[in-house]
This record gives sequence, C-alpha cells and structure tokens, in this order.
Amino acid sequence: MSRIAEAVSHGAITIVNAMATGKGAALGISLQTRATITVTDQPGVFVARNLSDPDEDTALARAAAKQVFERLGAHKRHGAIIQTDSNIPIAVGLKSSSAASDAITLASVYALGRRLSDLEVIKLGVQASFKAGVTLTGAFDDACACYFGGVVITNNVRRRILKRLRPRGRFRVLIHVPRIKRYTRDVDPGSFGSIRSFALAAYRTALRGNYWSSMTLNGMAYSMALGYDTKLAISALDSGAIAAGLSGKGPAVAAIVPETKHDNVRAAWRRIEGHVIEASFNSKKALARKL
Repeated sequence: MSRIAEAVSHGAITIVNAMATGKGAALGISLQTRATITVTDQPGVFVARNLSDPDEDTALARAAAKQVFERLGAHKRHGAIIQTDSNIPIAVGLKSSSAASDAITLASVYALGRRLSDLEVIKLGVQASFKAGVTLTGAFDDACACYFGGVVITNNVRRRILKRLRPRGRFRVLIHVPRIKRYTRDVDPGSFGSIRSFALAAYRTALRGNYWSSMTLNGMAYSMALGYDTKLAISALDSGAIAAGLSGKGPAVAAIVPETKHDNVRAAWRRIEGHVIEASFNSKKALARKL
C-alpha cells in the first residue's frame, strides 16, 4: 500500500538579501506551496509534477525528496512521486524554491513515517537547493522564513538563526510582479561587491530591530547592483508604504503598507506594467499530515 503525506509551507519576501554577505533576513507571507509525496516501491526513482507550473524544471523537487530518503535510509527500498501546487510566482524573488523545498522535505519525512527536527528538515531542503542549482547562498534565511513565518535573521554560511521576530501592526504586503522572470542561475555574484557595505548596514539594522528600514535600504542597494529601476519602491514609499524594496534577485518589488494607505499604493502601481499580489504576514509554521 502506498504511503502518502502532504505538507504546506508559505512564501516570503526579502528583508536583507544574503547574496553579498552570506547574512540575510526574510519575512514570511501568506502565499503558500503544497507538496504531496507518495512513497513507491521503485528504489531511488523520484518523479515530480508541478501542477501549477507544468513547464518549470522539477530538479529541485526530485532533489529535495531524495535528500530525505537518503538521510532516512529509505532510498534503497523506495522512491517517490512528488506533486506540488503553489500560488507563489516562480523566478521573481518570492522564495518559491524555498517554500517548495520546505514543503517537499517535510512531506517526505511524514510519508516515510519518521520525525526530524524542524531545522534538520530545513537544512535538508537547503542542501537540495544547492544540488539543484537554485541558490547562491543556500537561502537559509528564506527557507526559515517560509517554514517558521515571521521575520527571521540568519547567518546563511553557518546555517544559524540569530533572531526571530513577529511583526506587529495592521499592515498589508503588496507585491508588484513584472511579466519577466529572473532565475538564480542568471545572476552574476560578482555584481555584489560594490554594495557589500550597504548590505552589511542593512543586516545590522535588522538585528537592532529596525527591519523595515533594512528592507528599504537593501532593496535600493540590490536594485542598483542588479540593474533594476527603483521607481516602484519609491512610488510605494511616496504613497504611504513604510518599507519597500526589491525582493530577492527580483524582479518583484514588495511594500509594507498601512491598511489606510492600501488604495494609494495600488493606484500608484497601476500605472506601471505588471500585476499586483496582495498578501498578509504569516506566523504559521509549516504543517504536514498523512493522507
């Protein structure tokens, strides 16, 4: 009889991008990815299907499940069918890979009837992301924010969580998503040398608890390094957002907006090509269950 489990992990936006320094911070949001794992009797065979984006590469999904099966010693007897479904746009900087790796690794553990600590589940997904070539830094900050929710500040090189915070206030997260995509493999790490001092300043500011200021500073610096126009972030700030900036490697721009300024920011962004996603802060941990 097949053993089946599913898990849900949420998306995130960037507070501090770790690409320049190996140190980062991210904020969990309400977008989500669901993964379903079916254990098979085909040893070492992992088949993946992306239900929401069928044309996207499934290397990460296969690598994430395989990491768990190898860690738990199940790959010599079993394989898996992996299915994912998500409302997180791919390759725009909204942590779709981290959410997927979290959901897949967690669902794989449950499908095999085992238990691992939260951090071990996350680290298995991070390792899978390296193997699949979808990360430069391991994206440990993103994976933790997707898994735990809230603001998470990390040392990605050492894979350590330094601080977790729960943002307060009545805010919405507005995200402007252009029609273009940008994959991590297309990013030149050499472009970040000129902004390293700004990235470190943003990181230290976040550690002091001023994470909204960090988000704006980080977004401006990485926009410069990656060649993006800052008009989206500036227009959001001019319209009442308390923070705005490039998320990840972009091209999506996220803004933290008081509920009373929601319509103002939407109106400003309506004049710029692309579409707007609305989300809320997420503080729920990733969850799994057997089916």
